[in-house]
Amino acid sequence: MVEQLKGVEEGLMKVLRELRKKIEVLENERTSLLAEVENLKRAAEAKAGKLESEVSRLREEVKALKELLGETE
Repeated sequence: MVEQLKGVEEGLMKVLRELRKKIEVLENERTSLLAEVENLKRAAEAKAGKLESEVSRLREEVKALKELLGETE
């Protein structure tokens, strides 16, 4: 009976160690993914800023072309 309990205890300890390792791996992966999301967010914001500038520039060009052609808004 004692031997069976020791065997069960060893099995449970092994499972516990494996679960702790898996939790650590998942925590590291989570940290990595959060950093990646933050980098993607910054890149998207930068791209959005560039696109807004481009749209503004194109609107100015359209306005200038309309003025050259004698059209007014």
